[in-house]
Amino acid sequence: MALLVIFRHGQSVWNLENKFTGWVDVDLSEKGIEEAKKAGEKLKFFKFDLAYASDLRRAQHTLKLALEVAGKIVPTIYNKALNERMYGDLQGLDKTETAKKYGEEQVKIWRRSFDVPPPNGESLKDTTERVIPYYKAEIEPQLKAGKNIVIAAHGNSLRALMMYLENMTPQQILEVEVATGIPRLYEFNSNLNILKVENL
Repeated sequence: MALLVIFRHGQSVWNLENKFTGWVDVDLSEKGIEEAKKAGEKLKFFKFDLAYASDLRRAQHTLKLALEVAGKIVPTIYNKALNERMYGDLQGLDKTETAKKYGEEQVKIWRRSFDVPPPNGESLKDTTERVIPYYKAEIEPQLKAGKNIVIAAHGNSLRALMMYLENMTPQQILEVEVATGIPRLYEFNSNLNILKVENL
């Protein structure tokens, strides 16, 4: 039996400022630091063999703080396949101002449709097409070997992963919000069938 815990980074500086972040490498806000530490409190009860995070500092910082609080020293791998969705021309723009400029309906389509990307950015479908091959190649074999894994990543890269793990349709995943700093636990049997899923 293997365990997988996934969680979104704590609130970033640009989350706080209501900006589209994407691949811009901003760090955690004060609240985000606290969220990361609270996540760590919930990880104390688990043993982890490997940790993964994206190539962006907000996920790496969250993972580092959480593991420190949990008292875990775990080999850690960073990979850009786990990065947030790339928001293209919207990166750095205020979300409210962007809705005024392009219209709320258009911005909602960019943010919440499965396969319509923002200008020069990625859709959730595009994000899925890099997250899932990486997961299948690098992380699934570790789980099959019975290793426990923790991943700190981003709202959209984790939605892509949840869609795959929980067998959701594109329509179902669009309704899913991933809160900052809340670990989600998956318990697998030896065939990687899910025995249990819960937020910690």
